[in-house]
Amino acid sequence: MVSVLVIDDEEDIRDILTYNLKKEGFNAFSAENGQKGLELIKSVHPDLVLLDVMMPGMDGIEVCEAIRNLAGHERTLICFLTARSEDYSQIAGLDAGADDYVSKPIKPKVLISRIKAMLRRKGMVEPYEKSADGRLVINRDKYLVEKDGEVLHLPRKEFELLALLVSRPGHVFERDTILEKVWGTDIVVGDRTIDVHIRKLREKIGDGMIKTIKGIGYKFVDQSA
Repeated sequence: MVSVLVIDDEEDIRDILTYNLKKEGFNAFSAENGQKGLELIKSVHPDLVLLDVMMPGMDGIEVCEAIRNLAGHERTLICFLTARSEDYSQIAGLDAGADDYVSKPIKPKVLISRIKAMLRRKGMVEPYEKSADGRLVINRDKYLVEKDGEVLHLPRKEFELLALLVSRPGHVFERDTILEKVWGTDIVVGDRTIDVHIRKLREKIGDGMIKTIKGIGYKFVDQSA
């Protein structure tokens, strides 16, 4: 399991980010300042650090440089969280050894996508989801789906819905969770929207792969089980 450490002096941001990271299957930790973050890094050995730039005491630039000087953490992924829009903070962060930066206010869905993209670039996660029997392959980078070797061209929301279900075979995704992860919180859509997309997916990949859990939601059923 990929581990992520959030270092930020704002408690609400730490709580929101660690909550969303855990929902996505990451092992999430947090620290309220740079010094505590450096101490925690030595014990939890995170794969990625989300690091606030503006913090009292050690700022993010100093913490980033210190991480790069820790034995065994020279290649740990670092992503800055910055409320500044100036180029200075972004350039200074990258010069200090950061891999990426995200500007506040942070939308968790956008941040998770950026994190996964960083992990894929480093070869820490595969750019695709595959069913255990190998019949269904979902390439997230290219937005392509293959079923029994045949390429299926799915609309964006159908693709994202299928990718979500396949990411955790057998797990029941509640309707509210599906709406949040696929459509986001900024768009108001009805429950019927999910049903229509599920019906269209079943027409393209077959009825047996997506199971309805009445009154709750849907789950992907791996055909090899």
